[in-house]
Amino acid sequence: MEMFQPDFMQRAFLAALLVGITAPSVGIYLVQRRQALMGDGIGHVALTGVGLGFLFQANPIWMAVLVCVLGAIVMELVRARGNQRGDIALAMLFYGGMAGGKLLVSMSSQAGSGSLESYLWGSILTVSPGDLAVIGGLAAVVVAVTAGLRRQLFAVCQDEEFARVTGLPVRVLNLLLAVMAAVTVTVAMRVVGLLLVSALMVVPVAAAQQLTRSFAATQAAAVSVGVVTALLGVGTSYEADLPSGPTIVILAILAFALFSAIAAPLAKRRHRHRAAAEHGPAVCDVALPVQNPNAQGLSVQSLSVQSLSADGTEDAADTTRAAAGTAVKAPLSGETLSSRGLAQ
Repeated sequence: MEMFQPDFMQRAFLAALLVGITAPSVGIYLVQRRQALMGDGIGHVALTGVGLGFLFQANPIWMAVLVCVLGAIVMELVRARGNQRGDIALAMLFYGGMAGGKLLVSMSSQAGSGSLESYLWGSILTVSPGDLAVIGGLAAVVVAVTAGLRRQLFAVCQDEEFARVTGLPVRVLNLLLAVMAAVTVTVAMRVVGLLLVSALMVVPVAAAQQLTRSFAATQAAAVSVGVVTALLGVGTSYEADLPSGPTIVILAILAFALFSAIAAPLAKRRHRHRAAAEHGPAVCDVALPVQNPNAQGLSVQSLSVQSLSADGTEDAADTTRAAAGTAVKAPLSGETLSSRGLAQ
């Protein structure tokens, strides 16, 4: 429990908790629309904002928010146009952001290589009270938007044409999602770093998809995985003297591997249960009238039909026959029919 005593560790755990909630909340929409690497591109652009913050002696997080939002809007507009030169334009934006950030940081007199490393790979133990306040405010905005507009954002990510026909403002929602992704990058860059922020947005979602089948369940499971891995990563990095960002990402990947190993037998078991429900064994016992000259009525001999299991093999468990010679008071023209489990 001594790791929770220092103030910097309390701030580190709070920042990890906020990032663990925020990153998967936005990442699930990016995965849904097959833009899993969008966070990585925005992270490249954010470096320019960090460099501007160092150069003008401003808060690097706020400058990164401004630059990331502008970069995300440009990325969304390029994606919406869908021209053949879109990939080239995005590549120039990403690499230009990285190169510009490095140049701006080198031009600044108050930032050394250690400061840049903390933003590239994360340095959660150096989160200041001011940084925590900014991270908390931005995280609250992201969670409010992604949770409050969950149905609308899901509709747009699932099928833009259908969402447009239903009257949803598709362009506005796409831009809003891009802006939320940019804000999430700046929230997480102090925890996992700009180079690894996309992993925390995507890997928990991919892990949750291995066991869940609905969007709401996937979102809840992804946030749970993000929170657990972020908190465990901070604790592990403190105890083992490891960088927090890579430790959190490695734990998230291990969670994905564990969920994948569990998902395979569960899928087979679910398939067997579904097959048994749809083509389960049916048992049919048919009682046919048989004339008995020694009785005034009918002697009924119960005939049992061997059932077939779901895989088509004979099941000899239901071969018990009723004793012959049971008298049934019924007219000769009558017929009795009893069935058990005819339609299971």
